[in-house]
Amino acid sequence: MRLLFLLPPVMVAALGGSLSVSAQTAAPQRIYSGAPVTGRTQYIDPRIGSEGLGRVFIGPSCPFGMVKPSPDCTESPNSGWLPLPEQVNGFAQTHVSGTGGGPKYGNILVMPSTGGLDCLQPIAHRRWETILPGYYATEFEENGLQTEITTAQRASFYRFTYPADSLKTLLFDCGFYLGRQPVPDGREAQQFVGSEIQVLSDHEVCGYSRIRGGWNNGRAYTVYFFAETDVPFTDFITFKDGRTSHEAAQYDSQQPTGAVVRFPASARQVQLKIGISFLSSLKARQNAREGIPHWSFSDTHRDVLQQWETLLERIDIAPDTPVAQRRMFYTGLYHTMLMPVDRSGENPLWVDPVPYYDDFYAIWDTYRTSTPLITLIDPRRETDIVRSLINIWKRDGYLPDARSGNCNGRTQGGSNAEIVIADAFVKGLDGIDYEQGLQAMLKDATVPPGGNEEAEGRGGLVPYLQLGYIPYGIPRAGNRTIEYSFCDYAIATVAKGLGKEELAQRYLRQSGNWKNLWRADYEHEGVKGFILPRDAQGRWLDRVPYGHSEVQRPTFVYTPVTFEGPWYTPWWDMFFYEASSWEYSLSIPHDVPGLIGQCGGEEAFDHRLDTFFDKGFFNVNNEPSFLSPCLYHWIGRPDKSSDRVLAIIDRHYNDSPSGLPGNDDSGAMSSWLAFHMTGLYPNAGHDYYLIHTPVLTATTFHLTEGKDFTIRAEGLSAKNRYIQSATLNGQDYPCSTLRHADLTAGGTLVLKMGPKPGHWGTKLFN
Repeated sequence: MRLLFLLPPVMVAALGGSLSVSAQTAAPQRIYSGAPVTGRTQYIDPRIGSEGLGRVFIGPSCPFGMVKPSPDCTESPNSGWLPLPEQVNGFAQTHVSGTGGGPKYGNILVMPSTGGLDCLQPIAHRRWETILPGYYATEFEENGLQTEITTAQRASFYRFTYPADSLKTLLFDCGFYLGRQPVPDGREAQQFVGSEIQVLSDHEVCGYSRIRGGWNNGRAYTVYFFAETDVPFTDFITFKDGRTSHEAAQYDSQQPTGAVVRFPASARQVQLKIGISFLSSLKARQNAREGIPHWSFSDTHRDVLQQWETLLERIDIAPDTPVAQRRMFYTGLYHTMLMPVDRSGENPLWVDPVPYYDDFYAIWDTYRTSTPLITLIDPRRETDIVRSLINIWKRDGYLPDARSGNCNGRTQGGSNAEIVIADAFVKGLDGIDYEQGLQAMLKDATVPPGGNEEAEGRGGLVPYLQLGYIPYGIPRAGNRTIEYSFCDYAIATVAKGLGKEELAQRYLRQSGNWKNLWRADYEHEGVKGFILPRDAQGRWLDRVPYGHSEVQRPTFVYTPVTFEGPWYTPWWDMFFYEASSWEYSLSIPHDVPGLIGQCGGEEAFDHRLDTFFDKGFFNVNNEPSFLSPCLYHWIGRPDKSSDRVLAIIDRHYNDSPSGLPGNDDSGAMSSWLAFHMTGLYPNAGHDYYLIHTPVLTATTFHLTEGKDFTIRAEGLSAKNRYIQSATLNGQDYPCSTLRHADLTAGGTLVLKMGPKPGHWGTKLFN
């Protein structure tokens, strides 16, 4: 039975549950006919961070789901969606969330229409849209046609409601994809390779789309599909490269193919299931029929809501938490678990029983906060993700720093999967072969990737090992040197834990290589010491060269605030990528005491941090500065960390469509927020969390061993914002960090709050 609800612009009433939808755009009343949205799931708003810089995916998705259907509003946006009034080209089945750079996916487009069979590119505009967890709906201005979408893990479910007196057609387009550019082989543009389509019966269509390139400039990937309608169609055409035919199949001749089917005039509502696969159309059919073995739209929606509720209920927050904070927190958890994508059993490259995950997009962003948050919410899932990373090394040769479309295809600074493995190791995740993991890490650290430096491994590895730093002239020399040092620390951590003391000591020494780019005498804004360019002969460079002219030898001035070079310099080849020296000179998460020493001691470090924030050098919208607000912990001032964190959240985060200050990057920006709202923040690759003033008065982690850990901030208010004292399980707790083992053992951390900074937290560790 279809349940109908009138949906006003800011509230959905759903069978006893209520869902605030303040982010919905003003619109007339519309129909909502999904399942009731209750529990913690009612506080998910997929619109948060969808506009501005956030770029989050707004369509329905299961946790780590392989299928992500949503509208594609032109071929340009990374997530497919753009806000009204942008046109809709159709609804594709594969998307990513929160990413920068060039688009990826947007495969297997479907589009309902009231045009004829010859309408091969119908374009429409939305009168309104409803965006809820596991559910999307819209109505087209041109004809009143309504589309609703929900999903299973590997199959999409659509419901189209056509106007009574109209033609009723449905387009299947295997030639559509995001990131199309007119320039052949354009960098980060996707490129068409081939497609195929076949009308199997009066209610079944199958085929595939084969695309290469995109953000990671990857090899070709193929998305197969099987589609099935609950209403038989009365007629159809197929097409290839714009030429129509009444033949039932269009084979692959490296041209775009598709089909248009027509339903009987009496059909007001048509339901469609689309399974996808990276193996075959038959596997796509299995995914469709096993994932959605019925024709109940509301049951399918209920199933995806329950999957989310099962995960979200592992973290409870205080019942009196304001609705806006609830929405920000639970949506943050939701965004963190959209990617990477579980494609176990769907790997076209090799066959084995190890889980397979794809769309690590990208580990250089997610290792800091997303990985530790998944470890707390779903440690078994994180175990599978780490096993998948190690298996990619085993089969493909290197750990990915980023991967999409079954292909490693980008490195930015480090080989940061090593930190993910170390994080799992120090937190005791079992079921992982850490001996193999160490071998994978050592491959990155010892074997240059040759001509494939952009895709995997460590670019500039030879001079890094010879000089102890990467000299200017090698792309991203600054952040590579810093992050390789951190990755070396991760290797030392795992090696030591496995009893390989000599190996551990070697990489521990090597983890100090960042100091070889520390220019101690350089002063800027009253602060001394920065990581700055140095050539292979050891000379510091105040001006850095660009271009290839041997006659003019042009240069430009490089300073600690240089973020990008002049427009004529390659943005990807700068000394620091996506950050300045002010930011990266504070990004030494594995050796903060050593950093403080380089800066001249605690007083100088305090002054440096104040200058960093007060002068606006902190960049809220990117990951290299994620840890920086908490660095005051290391000089015994967690109160100042709290001040910085709370100010950042207050100024830059909210529950609106523009509520994220930068690309969400597969949940990195959202997980940063979620952690800080609880009053804990991880230092990835280490076994502790930094404690600071929370946003939430109480948070309870329901752990997988049946234990609970609660953080309670007694007396927390806008006035009482400073921790005066703390107890852990009733015992005085003077330290400003919490060990992971203490959290997973269960218990209660009570923070006594007051109006002024006290003496708590001057000690970092026991």
